[in-house]
Amino acid sequence: MKNLILITVIISIMTTFSSCNQNKGIKYPETKKIDHVDEYFGTQVADPYRWLEDDMSDETAEWVKAQNEVTFAYLDQIPFRAKMKERLTEQWDYPKHSSPFKISERWMMYKNTGLQNQSVLYLLNDIDDKEGTILLDSNTLSEDGTIALSGINITKDGKTLIYSISRGGSDWREFYFMDIDSRKLLDDHLKWIKFSGITPFEDGVIYSRFPEPKEGDMLKGTNENSMLYFHKIGTPQEQDILVYSEPQHPERSFSLDVTDDDKYMFLYTTESTTGNSLAFKKSNDKEFTHIITDFDKEYTVLDVIGNDLYIITNYDAPNNRLISVPLKKAADKKHWKDVIPERDYVLNGVSYVGKKLIANYLKDAHSYIEIFDTKGKNSYILDIPIGSVGGFGGKADDNITFYSYTSYNTPSIIYKYDIKNNISTEYSRTQIKFDSDKYVTKQVFYESKDGTKVPMFLTYKKDLELNGQNPTLLYGYGGFNISLTPSFSISRVPLLENGCIIAVANLRGGGEYGEKWHKAGTLMQKQNVFDDCIAAAEYLIANNYTSPEYLALQGGSNGGLLVGAVVNQRPDLFAVGLPAVGVLDMLRYQHFTIGRYWATDYGTSEDSKEMFEYLYKYSPLHTIKEGVEYPAILVTTGDHDDRVVPAHSFKYAATLQEKYSGENPVMIRIETQAGHGAGKPTSKVIDEIVDEWAFMFYNMGVEPKFE
Repeated sequence: MKNLILITVIISIMTTFSSCNQNKGIKYPETKKIDHVDEYFGTQVADPYRWLEDDMSDETAEWVKAQNEVTFAYLDQIPFRAKMKERLTEQWDYPKHSSPFKISERWMMYKNTGLQNQSVLYLLNDIDDKEGTILLDSNTLSEDGTIALSGINITKDGKTLIYSISRGGSDWREFYFMDIDSRKLLDDHLKWIKFSGITPFEDGVIYSRFPEPKEGDMLKGTNENSMLYFHKIGTPQEQDILVYSEPQHPERSFSLDVTDDDKYMFLYTTESTTGNSLAFKKSNDKEFTHIITDFDKEYTVLDVIGNDLYIITNYDAPNNRLISVPLKKAADKKHWKDVIPERDYVLNGVSYVGKKLIANYLKDAHSYIEIFDTKGKNSYILDIPIGSVGGFGGKADDNITFYSYTSYNTPSIIYKYDIKNNISTEYSRTQIKFDSDKYVTKQVFYESKDGTKVPMFLTYKKDLELNGQNPTLLYGYGGFNISLTPSFSISRVPLLENGCIIAVANLRGGGEYGEKWHKAGTLMQKQNVFDDCIAAAEYLIANNYTSPEYLALQGGSNGGLLVGAVVNQRPDLFAVGLPAVGVLDMLRYQHFTIGRYWATDYGTSEDSKEMFEYLYKYSPLHTIKEGVEYPAILVTTGDHDDRVVPAHSFKYAATLQEKYSGENPVMIRIETQAGHGAGKPTSKVIDEIVDEWAFMFYNMGVEPKFE
């Protein structure tokens, strides 16, 4: 019976596509409406699809199944979809590996032969060993690749590997312990961990965890009462010792770092995605010395050098600086001194390796590397082209480190760096079937609504004719101090090969120009982000790169919010919208899992009448109008997303289908056994990308060609 229904849906849709308008007449599943109304400061707000927030119910499961049947029936009949998958799979099948890295005197590397669902952790014999032996293959943990390795560390004695896994894309982590030499799994097993690393200390580890959630709250329940614990290896989790908690502040979360010599501990406390308090102590002391007790700014300890803490902070420095803080007078700001003062461009991070300070800056959203001594003097510059640079891991007495370089049209190149002599040697270069010489990346600056200059990277074929008819993918994020910097993406190669322009806009709300740029896209200035994105689309159209018939907007998570808000405000600018795992219900996001942490960027509907009205005015779920010709929309989410719960996407898609009366498809694709994105197996990644690109080209009336 199920197959008969599916065949009927496919035949119905295929018949429809032979008509004048290929998308007209799509029959969406009926979504039940309930009589639910919330009141915010005297305003009544209907929420007829509230029942879809129960993502574990049988009723919601049936809705998901019905939506996927319609969506996949639609996608199945796109004539070039199968060929596109074949081509992308072929392109994806190349060896990949990370930079070598060292933990507790052990050199390691992640490798993937090409199409493995998860990358494999290798143990290297020494710094020059490029082959190594398999230490942990997470592909063996599940048949479908949905269990992913999400983090590792090694005990102080170098004998035990500690690794965390994620099941089905969830943010929940489980930690396991393995003897490195024998590869034997130990009995230790730690659970109910989320957003926590694991810190080796003496004969055990320190980690943070939440209380075990109640039945039914695993995916969507609010995560409160974070606690730091010490686990002695060889004992059950029930015997772990509580290190730190603040039960009087259940909304706070904690993490702890320890210096390599176990001499000092650093306690970080957070209430949101930005800002933290900071305390430290000698490991054998009972009490912490609190350096910072508020959450207004950010503080990250680089290391203890001599008698000083070296801290990266944006205190009195919107673009960040590195300061030295005397251990004995750490809480007294008058004793804080600049080591690397604030500059006009952003200090994105500092590594302390080889007794040098390697500063990674952002200049107009691309990397600039400068190296200093521990006094912030005698600097020299690492010569790199425009792109993104990462790495520089290691310890103070290491002479060699590794870093990677990439750009929009350059696959990753890994370099071995001799710190003392300032010599970079190419260690490896990604070998794929992609001729980067055929493409160009350039940076443009356009003017937003209020006159602000916003940078945007454009990548396309060198011989492309700017005739206004080029398919174009505009990508943005604009939030949480996150910067979009140049990086190569194999998933975008099929677009570039078919004459598509890739446009990445560095919107306000991100971190490309420091704290001021970030703050300019938050709270009651969030509309700046949407205005920046709208201005980017208008620039591309005005300068004949593309036209509304060939322009798609894509973004994920906070970027999914961007797509939903911008498409609702300016549907005339786009042919296609691709919101992925988006924050789409701005009135209720704070009530799920860790959503309350986003309030410093968004504000909440309970804060004030003014904040509620501001959110209500742009919330994608609440600004869908009847009778408006919206672009073709393909919403994507995962049924195990416990960061931005799938209810956001469910309710948004149901509302679109209810109110939209045009002829473009408005659909949702719900991946099973998948979460917010991290750890998703290669097979699922390829399938989802192919569906997005096929949907995009098809609704632009463009038929891609594949050799």
